[in-house]
Amino acid sequence: MKLALTLAAAFAAIGTAEAQDLRPLCPDRPGLDTPACTVDPGHLVAEMGTIDWSLDRDAGQRSDSFTFGDLLLRYGIAQHAEIQLGWTALGTVRKRDRTTGAVTHDGGTGAVTHDGGTGDVTLAVRRNLSHPDGSGFAAAVMPYATLPVGGATIGAGDWGAGLIVPLSYSLTDKIGLSLTPEIDAAVDQDRHGRHLAYGSAIGLTTALTSSVSSAFELQAVRDRDPAGHATQALASLSVAWQPRSNLQLDMGAVAGLNHASPDVELYMGIARRF
Repeated sequence: MKLALTLAAAFAAIGTAEAQDLRPLCPDRPGLDTPACTVDPGHLVAEMGTIDWSLDRDAGQRSDSFTFGDLLLRYGIAQHAEIQLGWTALGTVRKRDRTTGAVTHDGGTGAVTHDGGTGDVTLAVRRNLSHPDGSGFAAAVMPYATLPVGGATIGAGDWGAGLIVPLSYSLTDKIGLSLTPEIDAAVDQDRHGRHLAYGSAIGLTTALTSSVSSAFELQAVRDRDPAGHATQALASLSVAWQPRSNLQLDMGAVAGLNHASPDVELYMGIARRF
């Protein structure tokens, strides 16, 4: 927790870069959709989820998951292209038996109340095909890969890969539509091998003021894990505030719409352009 707050303070404290010739700040966070915009060449956007909590309950168990310092670095390498590196500094999982009240750590029983560890590393390239500033009709392709460097708590255990196709369209200067289909080679639940997963998010974004925006999104993902096929369905509401041209603060909530989805997720974060 201290690490996340320290990093957030550092982002906000660093001097503002000259922005008169830069595109509007267009972070990946918050929300379920992925934007089609890319970072200006030679510039870096650092995005961090300071805290994220999710709750998943079934008939026998309650699981609380926390992540701190969920970091994404995006660097512009051309007018229409950027590279990305993502990593989660810390994640914890706490499980409780809803019948007996006994607490277990992730993966077994014992005296400890929870397990924690770091996350995997994600590498990605985003190539914009239309309007790199995200205006009008914007489209991009984004292949990515995950490297299994994280611990057993929140790490997948094996490498994964996928392709995301961000799309967006500005209906007016204040309202926009977004669509993010994707197909993944997702890691199996037993942490060895991969399987097909696919789905899409769709959203409606609204500029509430010149510096505050909100988004309502829906997402469905079909996961064909050998341990059991399932379809997650989610609804999201998020708000972002840009007090300066190079800084954004955000918060959001996600609700599961079926039994295969986590019940609820709450998060907040920050994005900073250098």
